[in-house]
Amino acid sequence: MADPFEVRMRFTNQLRQLNASVTSAQKAAQYALKYRDMAEDLHSCILEQLERNNMNTRANIMYFIEHFLDMANKDGYDDYVRMMQRDIIRVVDAVAPDDGSGTANVKVVRKVLHGLQNKSLLEAQAVTQIEEVLKERDASAQDLAMSPPPLNGDGVPDNLGNMPPSRTLPPYSSSKRSNAPPRLDKKQIEQRIEEDRERHKRQRENIWAVPPGEDAEMEKLWEETSDLGEDDHRMGEEEWAEWKAEFDARRCSHRRDDANGAH
Repeated sequence: MADPFEVRMRFTNQLRQLNASVTSAQKAAQYALKYRDMAEDLHSCILEQLERNNMNTRANIMYFIEHFLDMANKDGYDDYVRMMQRDIIRVVDAVAPDDGSGTANVKVVRKVLHGLQNKSLLEAQAVTQIEEVLKERDASAQDLAMSPPPLNGDGVPDNLGNMPPSRTLPPYSSSKRSNAPPRLDKKQIEQRIEEDRERHKRQRENIWAVPPGEDAEMEKLWEETSDLGEDDHRMGEEEWAEWKAEFDARRCSHRRDDANGAH
């Protein structure tokens, strides 16, 4: 039997090393499924890493959760799914906190939640309730963007350079400074941009991917084509009228040319 401490440490390292590649997510998911007898411990590892790491790592773990639960569900092991359903609010609070520090992760949370809902791994009601909370956090983030800039050691906004302090406005209090969310450093921002670019690239590739099968491409187009509605009928009638008018106009011009040639 594997040492529980060693299994936990290895899984923790895999979570910390997650990136935009599918391989890293598959490796961590397969490891957790291999040691499913320690599901409760490994699930707690996910929650701990979500609450302890920077926002980039939290976003990567959020993407991993969708991939992981999908694999667990297909593998017939629903304990991981049930535990994640139980703790989904805690997960969302960690990835997109209400202090504004996870503003960039709100879209990630939305995308993963809707992905889990489409795969029947989360109830629609739960997703709707969380969506309302995310809207409030979006609004709070916009308010925060309009708030005063961070301060230097003298209580003066950093972006004012060497300008002397105002003699009419009181200095910002330290309490406002403590409310400002932590910022990503330059390296973390560059890493996030690169990982987002990689995910968008893979998403575009998946859009054009056709499953194997003789009629797979035709079935894919059929499923993606919307139902015929009143707007489609009206557009068809308008296009037919335009084509008929253009056809009649050309036919009349040919008749005039023939008549002129006869003279």
